[in-house]
Amino acid sequence: MFQAPSAFQRAPLPPATRESEPRHEQTLTATAPRPTLGPSARGAAAPVPAAARKRDPYFDNVKYLAIVLVAVAHAWEPVMDGSRATRALYMVVYTFHMPAFILISGYFSRSFDMTAPKVKRLLTSVVVPYVLFETAYSLFKRYADDSPDMAISLIDPFFLTWFLIALFIWRVTTPIWRTLRHPLPVALAIAVLASVSPEIGDDLDLQRVLQFLPFFVLGLLMKPEHFRLVRRREVRLLSLPLFAGALLFAYWIAPRMELGWFYRANSAQEMDAPWWSGAVMTLAMFGCALALTVGFLAWVPGRARWFTALGAGTICGYLLHGFLVKGAEYAGLFDRYTWLSEPVGLVVVSLTAAVAVTAMCTPWVGRALKWATEPDMKWAFRKDPAGR
Repeated sequence: MFQAPSAFQRAPLPPATRESEPRHEQTLTATAPRPTLGPSARGAAAPVPAAARKRDPYFDNVKYLAIVLVAVAHAWEPVMDGSRATRALYMVVYTFHMPAFILISGYFSRSFDMTAPKVKRLLTSVVVPYVLFETAYSLFKRYADDSPDMAISLIDPFFLTWFLIALFIWRVTTPIWRTLRHPLPVALAIAVLASVSPEIGDDLDLQRVLQFLPFFVLGLLMKPEHFRLVRRREVRLLSLPLFAGALLFAYWIAPRMELGWFYRANSAQEMDAPWWSGAVMTLAMFGCALALTVGFLAWVPGRARWFTALGAGTICGYLLHGFLVKGAEYAGLFDRYTWLSEPVGLVVVSLTAAVAVTAMCTPWVGRALKWATEPDMKWAFRKDPAGR
């Protein structure tokens, strides 16, 4: 997300078991606050199970649909050359899918502080998966792509692992953002400064960390009533001409615009653009991303659907779908079958990516990968005074 390196060169959850649901949500979005029960709920004959009170189907739906868009967009990149329409659609999706995911992550990080239990959870659900999958993707490229010089570097994230290190940095700075009086303008100023600072370099993918920061901070500022406002019928209706206009504009500008602006992985100077364009594009892209994110959130179902349970474990879909896309790339599949760049081929690629990432979000995969995505590491930590 170039010479500006492409999203494939650098580079975002199904419940496993009932007792593991809160941990899955913690992985990318932290634990959601319990909703306040209304009078009708308080007067119900049977108590609501604790797990049910902790989950809101709307947010699980958001996470599942966002992860499908992430996987499909990654699958489009190798086959969109020569198709202006596909490139335009790709640009629209890339404008909002990660901002939406990051905003939701910020929303569920509101209660994060540096207490021992939350730091332990952060280490086991974010840092450990980062180390394991950064290593796995590097080794996969080394051997599957015949790249013996591919180094394993924990300070230079490869492909999609950047999101985990970014989430770690964003979350540990949450107390700072919660303390500031006007955190969003400060975050936007930092993003602007990053976009004109080529000296930042590639370590920890800090360009992405800083340029996507405003969406995480915005999530920290969100309240339940904001999401209720977004889901109003009027907003849904307004989002239709918004997306139509975005697609038309993207189709017009597709041959002219550098995709690196969507990935936010480089400064303006690194994309051979005037330094001042970094500030202009950062603010413009923030506005566009926010508008399309609102439009996306407006259409997400609020009630449980067949895919709702899959949203509780999209960490597996996020971390695994890259092996499928990269494996196809390393095997030369996209070069060998040129028809994949044609309309029918693009439909096949899209459906394959959507079905694959859906399968990767199932409870069986979550249980199989629990050792990597949410390991039990009690042996590594001291017990706090409460004995936890």
